[in-house]
Order: sequence, then C-alpha cells, then structure tokens
Amino acid sequence: MPDNIGDELPHALNVLWGRAKPKGRGRTPALSLERIVAAAVALADEEGLAALSMARLAERLGCAPMSLYRYVASKDDLHLFMLVAAPGPPPEFGTAPADWRGSLTRWAVELFGVYLRHPWIVQLVNSPPVDPGQLAWLDAALRALGGTPLDQRARFSVVMLVLHYVRGAAQLLTSMTAEPEEGADGAYAALLTELAEPGRFPALACAVEAGVFAPNPGAGPDDDFRAGLDHLLDGVGVAIERAARA
Repeated sequence: MPDNIGDELPHALNVLWGRAKPKGRGRTPALSLERIVAAAVALADEEGLAALSMARLAERLGCAPMSLYRYVASKDDLHLFMLVAAPGPPPEFGTAPADWRGSLTRWAVELFGVYLRHPWIVQLVNSPPVDPGQLAWLDAALRALGGTPLDQRARFSVVMLVLHYVRGAAQLLTSMTAEPEEGADGAYAALLTELAEPGRFPALACAVEAGVFAPNPGAGPDDDFRAGLDHLLDGVGVAIERAARA
C-alpha cells in the first residue's frame, strides 16, 4: 500500500493494515484491543447490534466506559475491528482451482455460515470493503474462478452475484427466525394464505398452496440456500462454457 494512502484512512484501518499501532497499548493490563473486540462480537452475537454500546461493553468487561476509548477511538472503529475478527479467514484455494464450481460453492457455504453465526455483519457491510479481512474473502472468491476462461471483469461480476445472493439469503433466513416463538414459520404461511388472494397474486397464491412457505421438518437449515446456489451456479456454468467457445 502506498505510504500516502495511510494519511487518508481512519486510524482503525491503519491498525488493521499494520501501518499504525493500536491505541492504549500497555496502559491498562486488564484490557487489550483483542479482548475488547472479542467481547463486542460476543455481545452482538447474543443480543444484536442495536444492543452494542460502549456502556454495555464496558459493563461486560468490568471497566469504565472511558477506558475503552483508550483502545478504540469510536464505535465506527470498533465495528471495523469486529468485521475483521468475526468471520475468520476465508477458505484457501490455489490461483487456478481445477473445480471452480466446488471451490465457489465452498466459499459461498462458508460465508453463509459466517452470516448465520454473526447476523449483525450484514448490517455493517454497506460500503465497498477496504479492510484486510473482507478483501481476503473477496480475493479467495476471485481465485476460485482463476482456472476459468472468464476475463477479470466477468469473474468479478460472478463473485458479486454470488456474494449478493449469499447475503440476501442469510438476511432473509435470520429475519424469519429472529422470533423465538414456536410455529413462527407456520404463522407466516397462514398469514400469506389469507393475504395472497389468487385473483390479485396468482403466482404467489400457487406457491403458498404448494407449501413453499410452510415449515419443512425434513429439510436442513441451508437446504433452500444450497438449492438456490445450485441454480445460480448453473447459470455461471453456461457463461463459462460460452467464454470457452469464444
């Protein structure tokens, strides 16, 4: 990274890129940036992003709120550190995997799992990634397509297509399962049965009648996600075959 770029980045990003030292090092032995970020991730996982505040975080860590600001300049900086820490590293691929579909499927399934474990992440990833964590995941997805005849722009387009599908599916699933009451899925299906009148919403009414929105006890939590991903990658396969012929 060019030296002058660091002057334009927030302090948290400079820390993540190893271009600046974390704040507060050595001041409070009981605290560390790593411990603060881990506690913030755990709190967001348990209670949601809205519950995360410096006061709640300080309470969990047993310190004064002002002590946190010695390590994290702002809540935005804390969010950046959380975005890098929570997902962990992406799956490893070579620069040109022989099985592009298997590699990209693994990438999508693992990212879907990240979003299900940490649903708050999709609330924070609303701008182009510039931190090393998100860029590592993006790089891994692009490498999954390294052995295909797609050009660089087409590879990036495919990755964005898969990424948006993964995020959307995770957001929909987590929002539908956010309520702890039993039978929430059945209640939603019953509501749609009442609202989706065939004369007004004929296609939706057919889907409701076919049981698309009803609970499926025999299905795994990601069965629908994998089925949709297969359909999407079928289309990518067609594009790859077309590029190979060209």
